[in-house]
Amino acid sequence: MDCAADYLIAVGSSATASDPMRWMKKWRKATNVIRSCHRLSRLAVLSADILRRTGSYVTIKIHDELDAATATTAAGVPSKFSLARDDEDFRCLVKDKRIDCFRRLGGGAGIAAKLASGSESGVAGDDGDLLRRREAFGANTYPRRRPKRFWRHVWEALSDVFLIVLLVCAAVSLGFGIKEHGLKDGWYDGVSIFLAVFLVAAVSAVSNHGQAKRFDKLAAASDDVAVTVVRSGGRRQEVSIFDVVVGDVVVLKIGDAVPADGVVLDGHALQVDESSMTGEPHPVHVDAETSPFLASGVKVIDGYGRMLVTAVGTDTAWGEMMITITRDNTDPTPLQERLERLTSSIGKVGVAVAVLVFAVLTARHFTGSTKDDQGNPAFDRGHVTFNTVFSGLVSIFQQAVTIIVVAIPEGLPLAVTLTLAFSMKRMVKENALVRTLSACETMGSVTTICTDKTGTLTLNQMKVTEFWVGTDRPKSVATINAGVVGLLCQGAGLNTTGSVYVPDNVSQPEISGSPTEKALLSWAVAELGMDAEKLKRTCKVLHVEAFNSDKKRSGVLVKDNATGAVVAHWKGAAEMVLARCSAYVCSDGATRSLGVERRKNLEKVISDMAAGSLRCIAFAYKQVDGSEHTTTTTKIDVEELTLLGLVGLKDPCRPEVRAAIEACTKAGVNVKMVTGDNVLTARAIAKECGIISEHDRTGIVIEGQEFRAMSADEQLEIVDRIRVMARSLPMDKLVLVQRLKQKGHVVAVTGDGTNDAPALKEADVGLSMGIQGTEVAKESSDIVIMNDNFDTVVTATRWGRCVFNNIQKFIQFQLTVNVAALVINFVSALTSGKMPLTTVQLLWVNLIMDTMGALALATDKPTKALMRRPPIGRTAPLISNAMWRNLAAQAAFQVAVLLALQYRGRDIFGIGEKVNGTMIFNAFVLCQVFNEFNAREIEKKNVFAGVLQNKMFLGIIAVTIAMQVVMVELLTRFAGTQRLGLAQWGVCVAIAAVSWPIGWAVKFIPVPDQTLHEIVATTKFF
Repeated sequence: MDCAADYLIAVGSSATASDPMRWMKKWRKATNVIRSCHRLSRLAVLSADILRRTGSYVTIKIHDELDAATATTAAGVPSKFSLARDDEDFRCLVKDKRIDCFRRLGGGAGIAAKLASGSESGVAGDDGDLLRRREAFGANTYPRRRPKRFWRHVWEALSDVFLIVLLVCAAVSLGFGIKEHGLKDGWYDGVSIFLAVFLVAAVSAVSNHGQAKRFDKLAAASDDVAVTVVRSGGRRQEVSIFDVVVGDVVVLKIGDAVPADGVVLDGHALQVDESSMTGEPHPVHVDAETSPFLASGVKVIDGYGRMLVTAVGTDTAWGEMMITITRDNTDPTPLQERLERLTSSIGKVGVAVAVLVFAVLTARHFTGSTKDDQGNPAFDRGHVTFNTVFSGLVSIFQQAVTIIVVAIPEGLPLAVTLTLAFSMKRMVKENALVRTLSACETMGSVTTICTDKTGTLTLNQMKVTEFWVGTDRPKSVATINAGVVGLLCQGAGLNTTGSVYVPDNVSQPEISGSPTEKALLSWAVAELGMDAEKLKRTCKVLHVEAFNSDKKRSGVLVKDNATGAVVAHWKGAAEMVLARCSAYVCSDGATRSLGVERRKNLEKVISDMAAGSLRCIAFAYKQVDGSEHTTTTTKIDVEELTLLGLVGLKDPCRPEVRAAIEACTKAGVNVKMVTGDNVLTARAIAKECGIISEHDRTGIVIEGQEFRAMSADEQLEIVDRIRVMARSLPMDKLVLVQRLKQKGHVVAVTGDGTNDAPALKEADVGLSMGIQGTEVAKESSDIVIMNDNFDTVVTATRWGRCVFNNIQKFIQFQLTVNVAALVINFVSALTSGKMPLTTVQLLWVNLIMDTMGALALATDKPTKALMRRPPIGRTAPLISNAMWRNLAAQAAFQVAVLLALQYRGRDIFGIGEKVNGTMIFNAFVLCQVFNEFNAREIEKKNVFAGVLQNKMFLGIIAVTIAMQVVMVELLTRFAGTQRLGLAQWGVCVAIAAVSWPIGWAVKFIPVPDQTLHEIVATTKFF
């Protein structure tokens, strides 16, 4: 008999008759199931266990692949959600802190079950499960402001008041030109100005649009933080904050920012800072029973725990607030503000010159002194009409406005934007993510760097290399009493924020946590044979005191489920834990009193470890009365402890750190190490890194306690000599930064902990660690060091100096053009009544020196020479004496040559007025091209060093020359030029090339380091 007759097939109802392929798949599945059942039924031994029949039939439901409502996850958790996004009890659970709804839904575990998650296992985490959760509850993202479109940048570029005036003049010129000369010939002048203005605006808009897109990308990168979640049956893994979904179990520790709204599943001493939401700075205690709600954006300031995500993205209170915020940081940096003041000052000079030129040209024009190309008066006083008067005034006014456009160096702010954007992009590639624009500039002025040790100067790859039980150093764990080993396993496995996950009996354990926790857990698993899962089953954690920088220890109260015994375990800095001990255990399990002699022996063991650059951690315990302690215990007894053991952890120095510190020393930057480690460990690491040298007779190593005990005056007296501060507290670092700033230093500080936030904010530049740094530290910093490497700090310093150096190069180049253009036009207006350069030609020069000059000079990479100079002073002048020297020489050369061409060029070369004007224009532009090479170096004589590596510079030079050829040879009507012969091009190139030997020779002229203002202020004239 066919087996199919014994079964009733209940096919899923989601398919439709209009989809025959879906039906075929379902029947094929049904056939496969029936055939398998038929074969299994023949196995008499296994049939009872495999097939459970009810009556005569077995109902088999065949699920559709897309039927999310009844599918199961890979972890065996049903993916059907019994809570919806808009359920009344669930929708505002966290935002309104509805404790009644929380309890009605079954608490944290009940909500997890309704969200098809597990309080221990988390969500399944496969692609299908995550997709269903995003479709049902949304993604953890916020709507960002729409970036400005390209045409918006064009509009902003055209909004410049002087360009608007030029457009009006162009319109008037177009109207009068057509009226006087007809449409065929009268449109050229007006349209040429229109095209020139739009070309300037378009190039500026292209540049600004590109930089805006780059800044948006960097802002998105700074928002993308890693979050630790539990998925796939209990495995911890790091995901992007944008990938967190409803139902996720998130692991929280001190310094973390809560990534979404949720409820606490479990935790110990968990306190959060809700000031970002409520404005109240007081810490708030949260737990899984009475106060379980955690809002997105709040910071964990103490303890640790796990939370269940209940709302993400715009469904959170933080998300609702972000919708109303358009985060568009347009605040100018300090350097931009200084440049804007400089631009304003130069602009005023330009306006004054333009007014004089307008007055002189107007007077000469209407008195008949100005001649046209045929040598006749440009204004015929015998035939005065409104059109001739108005047209003449418009033409003169147009030239005056063009002088203002050329004079105002609007390229300076653009140059800052370009060099900052370029530097930020390159710094990201070199593992430095800039969060605050001004930090790029300030890093160039840094005189002192206060750095952490662990992970910054060292590799952050800790490993237990030394182990003591009491005063014994056992050769193997087999020689240690089993009871002592059990207590050590409890101390390492339960008094920790790390975790041990064993996927199966074959795979290696997956250990997560801080480097110290990972090293201790790895040692406990490998050497002590610790079974983390068994520990959790046999012991219950009653209370936890989390580690922080002030106490330098952590404690846990543990109850043995079998015996009911309660034990307090402590772990932390060896000398601090030892000071709390009154007894110790030996390898045989015996407990002995800790006398003076034994204590000295143990202190020597700790000192020897520290001198060997080991971090020494002590384990201690104490049997306590279980009846006096409950889960609400606020303090764990820390007196009269029994020492279990000492371990030494080795964290090697980074191989590149010594060279990086030497580079800082040569650059005039002092490096100070501020660490919580033992003074002997700190001294050993400082010597290994090069912070302390044998030749440094004045440097001192000090402990935080000693520094705190000093008065402010005493601290100021020694602060420059401090090389290492050991056993420091976060407030010690803050005071150190304050004292250094009082002494006039520009201070950069590295930090990774929540308690480092005050020092990071107080410093001129705060640098947080991207790997080990907490979210609080990152948000308090200006730059995130993504690889936690001190060498990256030095790289950031080099780029900071490069920013200032690039700006100075561009200022020197642009002011040379400004001075030359203003002097040439002013002198020509006074003497001849007309300017040698037309409006279109001046706009072309403006384009070269502003946008294209900024692109060429503001994108140079840092050189090694930058780190051989002293730091840039906090108030260093933008224009140094060397820049004034170079600028004056080049401007004087250009003015002299071009005025000579203006007055004697026709006679010398035997050419006409139009060709002479074209040669003046061509020579002037080529002078700027050659001078761009001179501007690459302010002090060095070799201006060609590294030029082949700067593809942007070479590209801009090539484009400028090519466009100049087009302007002179092809767009003659547009540019008001006449084609030149090879000999005339050769003369222009030769004139421009003279700027190179002049630039080389003038650098032999020494200049004082003091500014002119300082020289005048210190000089006694009588």
